[in-house]
Amino acid sequence: MIKVLFVCHGNICRSPMCEFVLKDMVKKAGLEDMFSIESAATSREEIGNDIHPGTKRKLSEHNIPFSKRRARQITKDDYHKFDYLIGMDDANIRNMIRITGADRDKKVFKLLDFAGNDRSIADPWYTGNFDETYEDVAEGCQALLKSLKALL
Repeated sequence: MIKVLFVCHGNICRSPMCEFVLKDMVKKAGLEDMFSIESAATSREEIGNDIHPGTKRKLSEHNIPFSKRRARQITKDDYHKFDYLIGMDDANIRNMIRITGADRDKKVFKLLDFAGNDRSIADPWYTGNFDETYEDVAEGCQALLKSLKALL
């Protein structure tokens, strides 16, 4: 089983969007039993809060199922539990490593790295642009799934 943890600042916008987008892609590919997919935050600001309404709207527009959830912070143990820890921007990556320790096993990535793009995924909590974030998330998740399917 391949275990993926998506990480953003608050775990209410980008990382849960990634979580549910990739879960939907995996389900449609008939690979649900091969993956465990979760999300977390680097900060404690939104701990316990559900997904941002803008993320819910965007997922609904694309008929991507999601469930009520509670934001949580990444832990040191997550580094050992997951095969891939995927951040959205450079600040996420720095904070992930600060929390989990050095990336000795080369598990930490930015999502768009899988699409051959060093660009960050903008935080719609600040930009208000959930359309742009969704497009980047979809691009990154498609490339990630393609990469992971090659390992199966």
